[in-house]
Amino acid sequence: MPTQLLTVNAITKGFTAHQVPIVKDISFSVYPDEIFALLGPSGCGKTTTLRLIAGFEKADAGTIAMEKRILANRTVHLPPESRGIGFVFQDYALFPHKNVIENVAFGLRKASKRAKRERALEVLRMVDLTGLQTRLPHHLSGGEQQRVALARAIIARPKLLLLDEPFSSLDPGLRQTTREEVRALLKAEGISAILVTHSQEEALSFADRLGVMKDGALEQIGTPEAVYRYPKTTYVADFLGQTNFIYAHVKNGRAQTPFGRVKVEGEASGDVLLSIRPECLKIMASDVWGSGAKSGRIVGQMFKGHNLTYCVEIEGEDYFVQTDYNCPYKVGDIVMLKAISAVAVTPSNRSEVDGV
Repeated sequence: MPTQLLTVNAITKGFTAHQVPIVKDISFSVYPDEIFALLGPSGCGKTTTLRLIAGFEKADAGTIAMEKRILANRTVHLPPESRGIGFVFQDYALFPHKNVIENVAFGLRKASKRAKRERALEVLRMVDLTGLQTRLPHHLSGGEQQRVALARAIIARPKLLLLDEPFSSLDPGLRQTTREEVRALLKAEGISAILVTHSQEEALSFADRLGVMKDGALEQIGTPEAVYRYPKTTYVADFLGQTNFIYAHVKNGRAQTPFGRVKVEGEASGDVLLSIRPECLKIMASDVWGSGAKSGRIVGQMFKGHNLTYCVEIEGEDYFVQTDYNCPYKVGDIVMLKAISAVAVTPSNRSEVDGV
């Protein structure tokens, strides 16, 4: 494993003496050339964590280090400008009275006027804004403003870039293309980054690794595929996409469910709570596999262009199954479901799965 670029160790932050900390004992690392995402709902502490790393806030406890340099601990608090970290704000924070090249050059403070202009033009070429350098921010589209903010953040060649919901104000189509462009640029320039987002699609597609946050704490860290496929808690499973929760008894790696016997990933045994993603279910007219699946009725159908999601009621419980767009079944049809695989999860809160 390469040497860690950034190490965040047990940081905690509260804003009043009697308030429950908004960030609680957070620890994670970021490696060179890695994009790491902090994913969670509004108010979970992810932006505060980013501001602590940047130096805009001071932690109550814990240590933040970049390579071998301490950025913050009980006795040290380096100011933001001394940390060598770039920051792209959610609202971009462009100077309305400065044009594009002036906004970008502002990020390179300790250089001659000529050096600033040459580097600014170089970075503007990277983000495909050549020719717009004399425009003011209010004459730019949202995507162009986002790229100006990005250019300003990377002009000083930071080793680490912090991105606070940078794509949230863009239209869906522009959001995806801009996200792809930014990721490609970061990889080409060898810049590590931490992305804060509430969008599971954004985190899964943009990050090399991600951490899922809840109530100021990290629930799980891993690659997007690992966290999505093998969530450790009901919260992680549910936050990263639709899933079906089922209590079952696991023996020798298999469990009997309303969908027949199913292979359970990992080392689970005994009575457990299973998470089964809709795409891990197959819909069929009869139990052709002889798996012991129970019949149910389709009570809902959602067309999503490239796929269909069905809601199937089996013995009074609703389950979701995802199929390709040309699946022939309709609401009211009697069908059976077969599970391909399942993973055991820990209930984050029993009330979250009451009725399962």
